[in-house]
Amino acid sequence: MPAFLVRNIPIYGDAILAPMDGYSDWPFRSLCRALGSAMSYTEFVKVEKILSRSKDPAKRLYFQEEERPITFQIYGDDPDLILKAALRVQELNPDIIDINMGCPAKSIADRGAGVGMMPTPLKIARTFKKLTTTLKVPITGKIRLGWDRNQNYKLIARIVEENGGSLIAIHGRTKEQRYAGTANWDAVAEVKSLVNIPVIGSGDVKTVADIQRMKQYTGCDAVMIGRAAIANPWIFPGLDREQVSPEQVQKTVREHLAKSIKFYGEEDGQRLFRKYAVQYLLLRTLDRESRKEILKERPSGEFLNVLNQIYRMTAN
Repeated sequence: MPAFLVRNIPIYGDAILAPMDGYSDWPFRSLCRALGSAMSYTEFVKVEKILSRSKDPAKRLYFQEEERPITFQIYGDDPDLILKAALRVQELNPDIIDINMGCPAKSIADRGAGVGMMPTPLKIARTFKKLTTTLKVPITGKIRLGWDRNQNYKLIARIVEENGGSLIAIHGRTKEQRYAGTANWDAVAEVKSLVNIPVIGSGDVKTVADIQRMKQYTGCDAVMIGRAAIANPWIFPGLDREQVSPEQVQKTVREHLAKSIKFYGEEDGQRLFRKYAVQYLLLRTLDRESRKEILKERPSGEFLNVLNQIYRMTAN
């Protein structure tokens, strides 16, 4: 029995890895999907990049069949360009296309994209109407509460639904809050009570118990887990970090490093993997010298030995 449907696409499970720029790349999101994340969202891709000759979108939108359902997330500030880009990426056969209306980064929001779209409800209505009447795949949206001075999340959620959107994900913080303070779960509950499409709640889901707590508190259909999943991808099979055995950590470290090297090549694969290693091994508790030792460039076999050594030290 699916937990919910995105139009006609069944979603089995109620915990989903959030799309995160610089983190939810193919090696990490495919690992989380295999561990139990209910669906895959790509890192967001700028519509202008999709319409240019850039190789970047192909890398960000890469997926394998076993990861389905796969959601491509795109962002922009021009409804016509968003439509053109969505038509182009639809050819790559995603299950769903999601419009990012939640990214609070200054470079994106101040240019009218990401959460910068939220103060322009008519533009959002036009974008969703164009996409849902033209594309074959379901169109969804990810939002925040809005801006401190204009928290119009209820209006935007209704606009998404009224213009054919198939799901809304909401992070319970404003643009200005970014990731600070406490997420407003009451707002997630309000959105859930307003619309008839599925709602995914996001913000402050850090433990396995938080998944059910948020669902019970808000009535949302599923939760999205972002930063907490970087240190603990095992949250998807239902384990808090302290329940994960050293063997499981080492197995995941090896798998992730191998995927990263396969995807990016030896040098980039290792370099990009290091930020996850620091999280997986809870290395914030290590002194500066030990951390520097991990972040140093070295062949991957040697790199694994260093990780194993450090893991033995931290496990004792």
